[in-house]
Amino acid sequence: MANSMNHLMKQAQQMQQKMATLQKELESRELESSSGGGMVKIRVNGKQEILELKIDKECVDPNDVDMLEELVKTAVNQAVKESQEMVSKAMSKVTGGMKIPGLF
Repeated sequence: MANSMNHLMKQAQQMQQKMATLQKELESRELESSSGGGMVKIRVNGKQEILELKIDKECVDPNDVDMLEELVKTAVNQAVKESQEMVSKAMSKVTGGMKIPGLF
């Protein structure tokens, strides 16, 4: 019984170390998303932080701010979704597919 508990604790520690390493790695992973045929581009990292936002001058129309707002919102939402999927896939490899509350 004690051996199996020790083994379980070692596995948990190894998983914790792998996850800490992965979290650091994910901070450096980046992806880009766009909307409006590339008129609005956004680059995010694995922490869902916006690293860069580019807006093509052609879609900046003071008379149609609503369109620009919608393009930015779409690009941001898509980038966050893709980043979350990237993190989820990477974490799944470490956890063996187990869903651990609070991780993703």
